[in-house]
Amino acid sequence: MEHVTVIDHPLVQHKLSQCRQVETATWQFRGLVEDITALLLYEAVRDIAMTEKDIVTPVGPCKGTFINQAEPVFVAVLRAGLGMVPGALKLFPYARAGHIGLYRDHETHVPVEYYNNLPPDINDADCYLLEPMLATGGSAVHALTLLKQAGVQNIRLLSLIAAPEGIRAITESHPDVKIYLASVDEKLNENAYIVPGLGDAGDRLFGTA
Repeated sequence: MEHVTVIDHPLVQHKLSQCRQVETATWQFRGLVEDITALLLYEAVRDIAMTEKDIVTPVGPCKGTFINQAEPVFVAVLRAGLGMVPGALKLFPYARAGHIGLYRDHETHVPVEYYNNLPPDINDADCYLLEPMLATGGSAVHALTLLKQAGVQNIRLLSLIAAPEGIRAITESHPDVKIYLASVDEKLNENAYIVPGLGDAGDRLFGTA
């Protein structure tokens, strides 16, 4: 798994375990997803380009180090990806955001596209696809294909948890995309849900279960 990074930091694992608990309330779950997203993004931008500039502190001049390109684009896979956007915007409040609407056919488990709204002129932007769960990986594969068709060159994928099947789908279809996760779970069950997982992320984010 050359392009897969699992963030095993204690804070990430603590918050993910809270997400998994069945008794975690909607408002708590929502805040935890935001926090985990910010921590995943913190690692995903570790190699971002930097530049030095002369600055002046209250005490005197020095060299300051700044992010060279600080206008990333966050693309949420609807609907559960919406829960990750606030966490990403905590680190880059001036970033632009796009949305790709997909739902999984319950019989075939194949993603069906119903919405696609991406910011203009994103060819050279650092783009981060926000998809909380990689189960079969079908939705993420489809979304990544759409981003590449829009001309995006540099894409990274942020997810809370993934099944091995989902990771395999991404690495086979988009081997150039780096994946950042909080956990690789055991497997998919007969209904293509991640085990042990955390339930349906969309339902838990929006209280629809």
